[in-house]
Amino acid sequence: MSYCLNRRCSQPENPDSAQHCQSCGYRLALRDRYRAIAPLSRGGFAKTYLAIDHDLPSQPRCVIKQLHPFDGKGEMGAKMLELFHREAENLDRLGQHPQIPTLLAHFDQEGYFYLVQEWIDGETLTEELQRTGTFDETQIRDLLGQLLPILDYIHGQRSIHRDIKPDNLMRRHQDGKLFLIDFGVVKVLQDSQMVSGYTAVGSAEYMAPEQNRGQAFPASDLYSLGVTCARLLTGISPLELYDIVGGRWDWQRSLPLTHQISPELTQVVNKLLETPLNRRFHSASEVIKALKAKPLASPDPSPLAVSPPRHSPRLAKPQITLERVQRRSPLEQLNQLFGKTPDVPLLSDVGLDYHELWNALRRRQWEIGDRLTHQLLCRAARGSSGGHLGLRDIEALPCTDLQTLDYLWRRYSGDRFGFSVQQQLYQQVGRDYPLFCATVGWKLSASRSPSLEFSYSLKAPVGHLPSRRWAQGFELWLLIAALDKKITMCFGYEDS
Repeated sequence: MSYCLNRRCSQPENPDSAQHCQSCGYRLALRDRYRAIAPLSRGGFAKTYLAIDHDLPSQPRCVIKQLHPFDGKGEMGAKMLELFHREAENLDRLGQHPQIPTLLAHFDQEGYFYLVQEWIDGETLTEELQRTGTFDETQIRDLLGQLLPILDYIHGQRSIHRDIKPDNLMRRHQDGKLFLIDFGVVKVLQDSQMVSGYTAVGSAEYMAPEQNRGQAFPASDLYSLGVTCARLLTGISPLELYDIVGGRWDWQRSLPLTHQISPELTQVVNKLLETPLNRRFHSASEVIKALKAKPLASPDPSPLAVSPPRHSPRLAKPQITLERVQRRSPLEQLNQLFGKTPDVPLLSDVGLDYHELWNALRRRQWEIGDRLTHQLLCRAARGSSGGHLGLRDIEALPCTDLQTLDYLWRRYSGDRFGFSVQQQLYQQVGRDYPLFCATVGWKLSASRSPSLEFSYSLKAPVGHLPSRRWAQGFELWLLIAALDKKITMCFGYEDS
């Protein structure tokens, strides 16, 4: 299929044999060479298409980037055109690196401006995060190992990318190699421009503080790289990872409990995220050297790493021990998913059947599991599945049933969700209810009925589920405090 590049065309699809669009008559091949076959994406000022280069015998695929139509005499149009031409210049200058797309052509035709570049058959790290979930230490070290030499090369060319983020990092399917894309806002530094001001550009979530004030340095790219690492490790938006009260990044609090991040990598990421320039890494080569440094001796990791914690209780093991699960064979994984019985007895002091909840959570049907948990809590406390729990109901909860509920949530979320997980967070923020809600991603409410907007995904903050749908009233903090005491009594946790 050939795709018409006329923005006003109502039927852009055409057969391969067509030379002109059958709908609008627009010429289909750019420079009689590049023929678009499908749209890819639409950005802030340009649209991209997958295309074929018919000039070469192998007819390789390439990417056509078409600037949006605009009034070239207007201020906005002039700026868009400047950025478009700058991207072509930067790709031409920097595209000799094997992990930066090569510029193939840059021209205008029939009122549109075009840029043609190498096609990377892969997916962005944003797409990879959505598909596979949060990154572990091995994946982050691989990311840094591939990207830092690219940044070292760019900075060596006296350039700053200024827009490092998961959307601009693409992994090629063929070999897993990472490519840095989108060079529209690259800054070329002259000696007199190292500290001079200019308009702030980039993506606000990932932008270094000095970049917000109109200045950028090679260390600004490193800061954005640190934010990218935090985003990929936690799966949470950078806007939610920054503690505006304490003025620091608090990404470690949101790590999945199954992820053990070494002190060495934690130190590297934290130094990338330093606000003062004199405390941050100054060059990509410094980061590479730090990653190769000899591992430091470190104490056993705490259940939830918080930097720095307000409250660090030592927690004894719960009566139902949650051991780290060994890597399982494909057959064992299938048995876990489709097996007809749980791997441990689901005990109840009041005769409740937990198999429906087990079946929902092992299939990661979090919303169904949350509703069932609400019903089971009410039935365990007072024998009926409707309504909400009060202080006396929480006191009446059988310990065995509370342990079974917690086990199922922790077992099938990989220690990300569960009542005991929530208790650890609650104690680590000093039993501060508003701060606890902010930590687990619950909205505060002044009404009798709290918000029931929850995220039913493993990308939700640690401790987000089970939700508080079982609670109601004006003094929710009293209910959470009562549950904290109940868990301490039932699980034998030591609160120091």
